[in-house]
Amino acid sequence: MKTKEMAVKSQPTKETKTRKRKKRKGEIAIEMAANAICSPPLATSVSSSSKNLIFAKKTAFLPSSTSCSVMGASKFGISIKKRSCERLRVVKCMASAAPSVLPKALLFDCDGVLVDTEKDGHRVSFNDTFAEKELGVTWDVDLYGELLKIGGGKERMTAYFNKVGWPDKAPTTEQDRKDFIASLHKRKTELFMALIEKKLLPLRPGVAKLVDQALGNGVKVAVCSTSNEKAVSAVVSFLLGAERAEQIQIFAGDVVPRKKPDPAIYILAAETLGVEPSSCVVIEDSGIGLAAAKAAGMTCIVTKSGYTGDEDFEKADAVFDFIGDPPEERFDLAFCGSLLEKQYVS
Repeated sequence: MKTKEMAVKSQPTKETKTRKRKKRKGEIAIEMAANAICSPPLATSVSSSSKNLIFAKKTAFLPSSTSCSVMGASKFGISIKKRSCERLRVVKCMASAAPSVLPKALLFDCDGVLVDTEKDGHRVSFNDTFAEKELGVTWDVDLYGELLKIGGGKERMTAYFNKVGWPDKAPTTEQDRKDFIASLHKRKTELFMALIEKKLLPLRPGVAKLVDQALGNGVKVAVCSTSNEKAVSAVVSFLLGAERAEQIQIFAGDVVPRKKPDPAIYILAAETLGVEPSSCVVIEDSGIGLAAAKAAGMTCIVTKSGYTGDEDFEKADAVFDFIGDPPEERFDLAFCGSLLEKQYVS
């Protein structure tokens, strides 16, 4: 009798079996969620290195060594708690066949994406220009970070002077002030280009790799920036090289009447390149750039830069610290293509 009772107690109850089935179902769903948007390496030019990713409801994030926040994968009807995070971090994107979709065009912002130019490039060039003209104006690091919320250098200076007052040497009529701002911006651009030509500001990790993958697979590449066209061309030519530059179209400066966060520059790029906005993937680093890309109906990956790390990127399709080269690669062209797979993106 005693032996029989012990045997009965050792058998799993119906409730225990149900919990185990649900747990296993949840684990399978988590793995499906992770593998769903992990794209395989392309047949040519694209790295086959594995990538460790964690996924949010709408956005894919690469975990850092100090951060491991995961939202629920609601698409699969499950809730991922923090204690599941460590297991998710080791899920690998492994496959052997080429992805069924690639972008028709890869559109890069310039400042903060190709090169982290703002703090030690544009800001310094603005200040050198102000000093040359003896305007008594200096933009420190924090102030310039606030001014970056305004797209365009001429617009940035105009807004600043309108708020704090125009320098004594500035003209008083509206048109003369526009000409004054234009002259300051021209000089600032010359100083900035000198920094680029001397290669004092390097490309961000992974930029050249991703450009080569796109060009090697017939994907059109363009740079879409609010910066002066000459400055953007200098970045592309001197840092990416003449051979790549010949294959990259540039949309910059006053090519559109309204700058980011207005989507005009991305819409113009799609029209000029002859591609649908929905087939484009944009690489941005700022909230205003993200807003412009999404308003244009495009997929957008954010690579955070020095000034934008704390901005809200909730509407981004994916967020990374940088693109990266192996063995520190964060994503590649195959991943860009996977974001266009409608079954993987809400």
